[in-house]
Amino acid sequence: MLKEVVIYTDGACSGNPGPGGWGAILMFEGVTRELAGYEPSTTNNRMELTGVIRALEALKEPCNVRVHSDSAYIINAFNDGWIQGWIRRGWVKSDKKPVENQDLWKKLIALVNRNQVTWIKVKGHSNDHWNNRADALATGAIKNPPAGAVQQSSVPSGL
Repeated sequence: MLKEVVIYTDGACSGNPGPGGWGAILMFEGVTRELAGYEPSTTNNRMELTGVIRALEALKEPCNVRVHSDSAYIINAFNDGWIQGWIRRGWVKSDKKPVENQDLWKKLIALVNRNQVTWIKVKGHSNDHWNNRADALATGAIKNPPAGAVQQSSVPSGL
């Protein structure tokens, strides 16, 4: 039986593009781990994707995961079948334009395929405590990036 893990993620960008941060919270059997990272020049969508990628990379084994995100970009891609269409069309969207952030989407798909993932859309900047905390981690990484940091994270142990 797979371990049950709950993940909340968020991404943020100061300017788009501009300096960006991502945050993730992993919860398993009463243990909570927080991750955050920074990139000096990126986009909001890349930070949203990176938050989920880093959270899933932190898992030590395949798990049953519930990912909560306020990113319609990510949630709709999985729940509404966008990804299957992109792949079927050779990474081209229905509007005939290339899918942006293919490098990150491909990483994310590989990680999703190792786990059982349920995608849950949450309303951003609302009363969801864990979503607000993920947002604080992401925006905090922009405001206080580690000196010389690019893609820094506090990878949790034990998950």
